[in-house]
Amino acid sequence: MKVLVTGATGFIGRQVVDRLRLAGVALRLASRHPEKLDPGFDAMLMPGFDAPAAAFLALTSDVTDIVHCAGLNNDQGNATQADFRAANTELSARLAHAAATQASGRFIHLSSTRAVIGARVSATIDENTMPDPQCAYGRSKREAEIRVLEAYASHGRPDATVLRLPPVYGSGMKGNMAMLMRLADTALPLPTGALTGTRSLMSSQSAAGAIWHLLSHSEPLRPIHVASDVPPVSVAAVIGAFRSGFGRPTRLMAMPAGPLRAAAILLGKQAFWDSMTATQICDPSLLVSEGWLPETGTLERLAEIARLGNAQPRPLR
Repeated sequence: MKVLVTGATGFIGRQVVDRLRLAGVALRLASRHPEKLDPGFDAMLMPGFDAPAAAFLALTSDVTDIVHCAGLNNDQGNATQADFRAANTELSARLAHAAATQASGRFIHLSSTRAVIGARVSATIDENTMPDPQCAYGRSKREAEIRVLEAYASHGRPDATVLRLPPVYGSGMKGNMAMLMRLADTALPLPTGALTGTRSLMSSQSAAGAIWHLLSHSEPLRPIHVASDVPPVSVAAVIGAFRSGFGRPTRLMAMPAGPLRAAAILLGKQAFWDSMTATQICDPSLLVSEGWLPETGTLERLAEIARLGNAQPRPLR
């Protein structure tokens, strides 16, 4: 087995590389920043979506399996719909077509719950949830899922799968999780008792473990898999865990939701408020039935991240 990992210097890609190296797997790593990789790696520059077909064929030659982590995340505030489609949809489709013609193993495509629901929607998500993405990022991820599976199906191959992830936390995290961590690192009382939303989360290490499971288990691949830590946790509990890690008093005040929502609307933060009060629960039962074990110590891990006081990625060596 030799596995191509795209996005190898990214937040999740780094953990995937560590997990596969631990398993003794031969690797080829692709990144937009290959100079960040140790010279001992078989490393290549990640082609752009508009690169010649030969670039994708070269990238996928002499590997058996592909883990596609590369893409444009929704924490890029200035990204346009065209940016998301290019980096997520078109790039994924072209990579999948090249891989399906010459890589004999599996294609694991990392996706997001945003391909299924919007950030402000309350829902339980499993493999059968009807996709209804509600932002440019989510639509690009859903289109990428379709294109990847179609690329493999067009070559008569069933060995591609989509792995949908909830918000992922760990060293180097960005977006709402990093914002909540910064918010927790204050001495002020916080009116988070009204943030009743409950969320499934996932550690970056657990995500890498789910990817290794999909690569290595002997059962046929299903088209879609959903992963997450268990059980889901409340937004207030997340902030409390961060505060515990920082050694601060919890100081979460129970306040009526109405006045806080009104204040959020006045400040132009209604979307953020709605996302913090929505309940989004992922059901990883399919993966569990196949032998994968989810992370169960979410709040303890979050507290440890705060104790380390470092949300920056370490060098990949």
